Amino acid sequence: MQAVVLAAGQGTRMAPLTDNTPKPMLPVAGRPLAAHVADAAVDAGADELVFVVGYEAEDVRSYFGDTHRGVPVTYAVQSKQAGTADALRAARDELEGAFVVLNGDNLYDPAAIDRLFADGPALGTYEVPDPSNYGVVSISDGSITEIVEKPDNPPTDQINAGAYVFPAEAREWLDVPESERGEYEITDVLARVIDDYEVTPVPFERWLDVGRPWELLEANELLLDGIDRDLRGAVSDDVDLRGPVVVEEGATIEPGVVIEGPVYIDAGAEVGPNAYLRGPTYLGEGVHVGNGVEIKNSVIRAGSAVPHLSYVGDSVIGLEVNFGAGTNVANLRHDGADVWVTVKGERVSTGRRKMGVVAGDDVKTGINTSIEPGIVLSSGTHTEPGERVSRDR
Repeated sequence: MQAVVLAAGQGTRMAPLTDNTPKPMLPVAGRPLAAHVADAAVDAGADELVFVVGYEAEDVRSYFGDTHRGVPVTYAVQSKQAGTADALRAARDELEGAFVVLNGDNLYDPAAIDRLFADGPALGTYEVPDPSNYGVVSISDGSITEIVEKPDNPPTDQINAGAYVFPAEAREWLDVPESERGEYEITDVLARVIDDYEVTPVPFERWLDVGRPWELLEANELLLDGIDRDLRGAVSDDVDLRGPVVVEEGATIEPGVVIEGPVYIDAGAEVGPNAYLRGPTYLGEGVHVGNGVEIKNSVIRAGSAVPHLSYVGDSVIGLEVNFGAGTNVANLRHDGADVWVTVKGERVSTGRRKMGVVAGDDVKTGINTSIEPGIVLSSGTHTEPGERVSRDR
């Protein structure tokens, strides 16, 4: 069965991390989000992957190429991001027979994806305490009877988890009307399938829609949970490793380093001497963490450096960032309340007591910079030596 992976969107709520990267290609636990989705599809039996690309499409093409784990990969281009049904329309000519649709920026329960493939037509569902912000599904006699978008009075606590098995006929049902949001919604296609077919609900035990920067941390936490120790890089004899740690080939861990897993260190990264890493943490390709630096529960993307005498906690750091000596990130409010972050111009609670900085690409801090909790630094931001950053820049 073909699996369509929707990977065309920029992800504006994830800014500035998506200034130069499509959201599905943001990395956690050693691979882009979309790669974890593709792996789940391949493990479930997909015989072809169809990626719908758009924003920074070359990032997706260069990563996946023509095959992924031996499964052929094809691409469809959504020239303008006008909704999920529009994305699926872009792939229509590539589809034959029944097909699966998955969001490239969601984390799915792999066992449930297996069941999804076996039970089509089907929809992945997930139980949440407050379903009013989601598409809510009603179920009767083992079949889905209705889906309602963001109802004021949800009929159930089961939501649409963005994983579908559609019959072949659904290819002809993709020309849906424009929604009130000005987009073409895949849920309108689903509603037509529900009218004509018995659609099986497939409950997911784990699901995460990775839409905002702190959810990238949550995704990393989920995917690093349960990893095994794997040391292919150069690890000094006096490094203190505690718990599960992955050191990819080409990475170097210098003397005096202490690592408390789960921690994933990608190829070409350099850590130490005398650094302290606490998980769940992911260091991307070529990251440099230097002398006297502590990193805790963070995602640091490729080419970035925290070279000396700094602390970074509960943070997401973009590409080619450089933190000057003595840069310290605060990640906890003194009143113990949840940290708030600005998303698309609005202040939003992260629901986390600990949240540090979100730094876009090419940020540079001067020596002895201090950064307060929940700060967003736009791509290209530079701070002055000794600066205290207390508002977004």
